[in-house]
Amino acid sequence: MRTLLITGPGGSGRTTVAAATALAAARAGARVLLLGTDRTDTLGAVLGTPVGTVPGEVVPGLTARRVDAGEDFRADLAALQDRAASALDLLGASRLDPEEFGPLPGAEELSVLRALRDAALSPVHDLLVVDLPPAERALALFALPEDLRRAMRRLLPPERQAARALRPVLGRLAGVPMPAEWLYGTAARWDTELAAVEAVLADRNTTVRLVAEPGPAGAAAVRTAGLGLALRALRPDVLVAGRVLPESVEDSWLAGPVAQQRKTLDEWRQTYDVRPVAHLGRDPRGPDDLTALAVPGVPAAPAASVSAASAASTSSGGRAGPVTAEWPVTDRLAEDGVLVWHIPLPGARREELDLIRHGDEIAVTAGPFRRTVPLPSALRRCTVDGAALREDELRIRFRPDPRLWPRTP
Repeated sequence: MRTLLITGPGGSGRTTVAAATALAAARAGARVLLLGTDRTDTLGAVLGTPVGTVPGEVVPGLTARRVDAGEDFRADLAALQDRAASALDLLGASRLDPEEFGPLPGAEELSVLRALRDAALSPVHDLLVVDLPPAERALALFALPEDLRRAMRRLLPPERQAARALRPVLGRLAGVPMPAEWLYGTAARWDTELAAVEAVLADRNTTVRLVAEPGPAGAAAVRTAGLGLALRALRPDVLVAGRVLPESVEDSWLAGPVAQQRKTLDEWRQTYDVRPVAHLGRDPRGPDDLTALAVPGVPAAPAASVSAASAASTSSGGRAGPVTAEWPVTDRLAEDGVLVWHIPLPGARREELDLIRHGDEIAVTAGPFRRTVPLPSALRRCTVDGAALREDELRIRFRPDPRLWPRTP
């Protein structure tokens, strides 16, 4: 199934664009699921039809629903207590009533990721359109699966699981209970679920689409969002410029905003495939208004897909194509005695960048974003020799470590 992830700065009209895109695809003959992630029914307000937590048909071919973080949290809490029943009994702890609690911090994000995974893997629909939260929260969502998996591998490394058979003996020797089996089982299950989300994000059938209103505030927000996407090795297929005013109003009081929009659109076109969507003169409401927006369509699905594991270390350059981008390594050993790792970071500024190496990983900070990624195998036998920002690309130089690099006879 094709997956389209739509986000943008708060107040950019991303929900309207998501609804209009889903409606246009359904009227073109696709079976579409529109997934909303807002706590309130913003999708229903735009579509003119209430959207609940249970899938419901909006028009023929278009089904919509919202994520219910509260219901998901209560189900997870009940299941967790069932799996940990023996440990709770050992400690003499009483069980919690899930109905007593609202979602804890982080539960909403996990619910969105789970809904994204389940919907993307469903064979019922041809296209999944996701109205993601505003760009800042959406970028945190994209980072969550990778960061959680990395944290769990550090806290519960796989090699420790080989000691399960010795745990009862160690417990008797130590005089205290050892970590219960359910802990490792839960960690393994979470790792599998998070890996499935990473696979959806890395799949060639998944596309990220940015929505922003052209102007000074929109330009700053797009630069930040583009930088965050690039650090995740993601890239938008198009940039939808919403609420674009007609050029014919230059003699009115709107001449200033029109000039600002024109300037921003020209700047965006140097980096993105920009698709303007005209201002209707009112807030779009209902199918007729959404159709009048004439939003860009969804590209055809590529023939092949990539796995989450391969996408974590790959990336690219052009405007259109899959959601993942390449981070290539070039061999300059003969000329300069170094290997160069190229990390595209459009919109990055030199003073906002920072690099820290931790063993076989490197932590890259770009503006407000930070990501720790494993080094390609060849670079693990090298030392960092410096870095530079050139043409919207971070180029990190690695010099072979004589103690680890194979000697040439």
